[in-house]
Order: sequence, then structure tokens, then C-alpha cells
Amino acid sequence: MFHKKPISQLVKETEGNTDLKRTLSATNLISLGIGAIIGAGIFTLTGTAAALHAGPAVVLSFLLAGLACALAGLCYSEFASMIPVAGSAYTYAYATMGEFIAWIIGWDLILEYLFAASTVSVSWSGYVVSFLKDFGIHIPSHITQSPFNYDSTTGAFTSTGALINLPAMFIVALVTVLLTIGIKESTKFNNIIVVVKLIVIFLFIGFGISYIQPENLTPFIPENTGPGAFGFDGILRGAGIIFFAYIGFDAVSTAAQETKNPQRDMPKGILGSLFLCTIIYVLVGWVMTGMVNYKDLDVPDPVAVAVNSAGENLFWLRFPIKIGAIAGLSSVVLVMLMGQPRVFYAMSKDGLLPPSFGKVHPKFKTPYVTTIITGVVAMVIGGLAPINLLGELVSIGTLLAFAIVCAGILVLRYTNPDIHRPFKTPLFPVVPILGVLVCFYLMYGLPWHTWERLIIWMIIGIVIYFTYGKIHSKVRRNEKKG
Repeated sequence: MFHKKPISQLVKETEGNTDLKRTLSATNLISLGIGAIIGAGIFTLTGTAAALHAGPAVVLSFLLAGLACALAGLCYSEFASMIPVAGSAYTYAYATMGEFIAWIIGWDLILEYLFAASTVSVSWSGYVVSFLKDFGIHIPSHITQSPFNYDSTTGAFTSTGALINLPAMFIVALVTVLLTIGIKESTKFNNIIVVVKLIVIFLFIGFGISYIQPENLTPFIPENTGPGAFGFDGILRGAGIIFFAYIGFDAVSTAAQETKNPQRDMPKGILGSLFLCTIIYVLVGWVMTGMVNYKDLDVPDPVAVAVNSAGENLFWLRFPIKIGAIAGLSSVVLVMLMGQPRVFYAMSKDGLLPPSFGKVHPKFKTPYVTTIITGVVAMVIGGLAPINLLGELVSIGTLLAFAIVCAGILVLRYTNPDIHRPFKTPLFPVVPILGVLVCFYLMYGLPWHTWERLIIWMIIGIVIYFTYGKIHSKVRRNEKKG
């Protein structure tokens, strides 16, 4: 169960692998990171976190979540420069803590990438429906909503009367086709989208500052009214929820085998995108809660609500905001659906998943089988599941992955101190230890219902490992032959 895959073997496999095309630069990676990070978190979940949990102190929630990501990002950067392989945290765990932990994190990453794509597709649907309504095009609600509502406090489900969320399924299908065609074409599309949504966000910050009402920011930390409701407890709960807003920078590491110079460019892509997005998030959270009383932000489109609060003066910005949101959410779906197939690809190459999961298209040079499988599953989930349930699952899954990566750096520094590290995590061992502690602290702030679902998900994954993965593991077979 704890067989490790030698780092020298991983590097050798990467150097000899011609299946995936190396076409990405540092700029492409930063763009991919921004494309993945800035999406549902800033356009949707910011309002929910402010209204129900943190109030104007949602800015502190962003900083706390950003701190967890920065600690994990430094550890990811060391791994990505040292082991430039498509499997991301899965591969890092295989090299440091053994096959079973690698399987656990690979299974856990499904919660992050696949469920994140589904979550964002639901948010995308909400903005598209609102955008079309401005032009007099009304799509019936029974085909634009999940059939279920989810109460995160009680964990209960209720019926909405809707049938399915077709727009959410549409965007997943469209992006799946694009990703099947090629990584280079997908990143060009992403680069354009990133420019569009950054322009829109900067317009919101630049013009919105003039409409901040000081009374909306007072009290900055509302008095606690219950578990996770305002006060410092609310800031923690808010950080756990809007942590979803930061996921994506680690998806950059899944493109390591398609990067021209991964040792140099991976740290730039991961840390650069994370730094820029943290600044943007703090500014948007401050402007939004300054323009509108935080109690009025529990809506699907809080940025649009903030713009509307300025009246006719900013009415012209409403259209660009929705365009930016739609574009931004599209790029998040793209990067999440890009990450998951590459984790499947790496797991298949190690024998832990069937060989079909490792197939690469002869013309497009993309892992097309897993891209299609991921797309189909994400379509079904996006069409049926409520966004708040998905968001909590993604957050807890991502936090667990980050904690394991930080722990992996600790293990590897002591077990393989002499290995070449193009990038070193600074302030060792403080940074990785803090990374583990902060991630588990944020997980602690999430509802128990979310923990229950994580445990059930992990039990399913463990059953699959013992019934298939352990039996077909190539590392185990090679060691037996040796």
C-alpha cells in the first residue's frame, strides 16, 4: 500500500513522454491560473459569505483563505518544479508518501476539479439567464434550475419543482469539445476570456470606490449571532466557504507535461496567479460591501446588485459586469475540466485506473477519453445538483488536497534532502507546517454534513483501490519482478 514511485523514474518518464505537446509558457500558466481562480467565488459566493457569515469582514475571510492558499502554493511550486508531471498532487503524494495516499488524494481531486466545474456551470447558468432576460428573452425556470434546494445548516434537501439546469449542461458540453480538440486552442480561448473579465473587474473597482457608503462598513465585524454567523467564528466560516474562490491555482500544475520549461515556469504560474487574484478579491470584497449593506448580498449576482445600488450613474456598467461574469465563469469551467482528465491520465499510466483512461488522441494529443468522461459526469451533476452543496464539497476536498501536499514537502525534505529542487519552499519547515494546520483549521469551520459526505466519498474510493487499483498497480508489479 505504501510503495513509492521514485522521483528519478517520474522525471525520466516525463522526459521521454511525447504523448502530450509542450506548448505553454509562464504567461500562459499565469493566465490559466487567473482563468481558474476568478470565477464563481468573486461573482457569486462573495455575496453569500458576506450576507450570512462575515459581513464587511469578508475581506478578512479572503485574506485567511488566501493565506492557506499561499502556504500551499509555495509547496506546490517546489513539487511542480521538481516533478513536472501531469498528475499534480496525486503524483507528488506517490513520490513522497506512497501509493495508497496517492490514490486517496487522486480520488479527492475529483471533488475539486470535476465538482468545481459542475458548481461553476450552475453559476454560469444563473448569469446567462439574467443576461438574456435583459434582452426580453425568458428561459423557463423549470429548465434553468436544479430540481433540489439544499440547506447547509440542516443538511436537508427540498424540491424546487424544476426539472433540470440545461444552460449549466450546455457550457460543460461546449468546453469539453474545446478541450478535446487541443490544449493550445483551449489556452488561446482562455487568454481572451481572462482579459475580458479583468477589464470588467477593474471597471467595477475603479468606479465603485466612489459609491462606497461608510455606514455599510460599520460595524466591520458584526456581532456573532450563532455558530458560523458573524464575529470571528463567521470570518472562519466565510473563509471556508469562499476558499472555493481560490481553487484553480493548483490546476496549473496539472499542465506541467505541456509546459515548455516547467522547472522555471511552474512556480511563476502558480504563485503569480495566486498573488494577483488575492489583491483583486480583497478590493472587490471591500468595494462590494461598501456599496451595499452586506445583508442584501445573499443573491446569485451580488456584483450586479452592487452596481444597481448606484442607480442611473452606473447603469451602463451592468451589461459589462454580466458579460465579464459569463466570460469569467466559462474560463473556470475550462481549467477545471482541463485538470481532472490529466489526473486520470496519470493514475491510468500507473495502473490504478483502466488503460482506457490513459488514451491520448492521435491527432489532437489530448487525453480525450477522460476528457469526455469528465465532461459527461460534470454535465449530469451541473444539471441536477444545487450550487451550495457542490461548493462545500469542493472546498473540503481542495483543503484536504492542499494539506497533503504541504505534508509531502515535509516528508520529502527529510527523506530526499539532496534531490535537485529548482524552486525551494522558503522558511522550511514553518511554511509547510502552517499550511497543514491552516487547511485543517478551515476544514474545521465547515458544516458536519460536509464532513460526512467527504468520509462517504473516501470510503467509496478506498473500496475501488482495493478491488482494482492495488491489483493492477504497475509500481507494485515492477517491484515484484525486481
